[in-house]
Amino acid sequence: MSTTTILKASNVNIGYFDKKKNNTIATAISLSLEEGKLIALIGANGIGKSTLLRTLTGIQKPLSGTISLNGKEIESYSPSELSQTLSVVLTEKLPPSNLTVFELVALGRQPYTNWIGTLTETDIMQVNKALELTQIAHLATKKHFEISDGQLQNVLVARALAQDTPLIILDEPTTHLDLLHKVALFKLLKKLSKETQKCILFSTHDIDMAIQLSDEMIIMTPETVVQDEPCNFISKGTFSTIFNDENINFDANKGKFVIS
Repeated sequence: MSTTTILKASNVNIGYFDKKKNNTIATAISLSLEEGKLIALIGANGIGKSTLLRTLTGIQKPLSGTISLNGKEIESYSPSELSQTLSVVLTEKLPPSNLTVFELVALGRQPYTNWIGTLTETDIMQVNKALELTQIAHLATKKHFEISDGQLQNVLVARALAQDTPLIILDEPTTHLDLLHKVALFKLLKKLSKETQKCILFSTHDIDMAIQLSDEMIIMTPETVVQDEPCNFISKGTFSTIFNDENINFDANKGKFVIS
């Protein structure tokens, strides 16, 4: 069965232009993000995961190489076109406001609304659908500051769903969540990728959970950036290359990290 490739990165170098010289973080990155896939991005702290996500979403230019979205170079998209093709969920705190959950999710419809932001019947339908899919419809009238961190994370996912793009990218969505809400969010993302056939790429430090629930993973190490299915990474011993610490080892039989 053939799958549609939504985003393709070919031989991309990422980093920063600084005082006329390049600060390169990672080189020769080639990735393929396909519809209906849940893909986890993992690597040690400071390895450049956020830089990679910013580059893949067009927020930051690659130092070299090409990134194409639906067959068209990402740099040739207008901001309006881009916001109808990919949605991004970052980890920053929301600015103070009195927005209800419904209103916050409805912000995902901004790429489609007119200049005064009036919601059409279609917009309202998409917002309600996103609330239902993320199981937070019962919170619709609550102010966003009245709900828990776990619920708020679902609201931000719902906002991205309301944007109705084929690709959703999340930067460490489980950071402030307890184990129960981490599992719930992982399972929700898995369910959404299957039910909506959207591609969902997210960075995470919860590697053991990502191994269990992701269709594919992207692993960043100081030497390389590679993409494959978790089972293939286990058989190749790739997980052992993530942390340069003799006390942290990957147990291939158990499929998880152990501390010695």
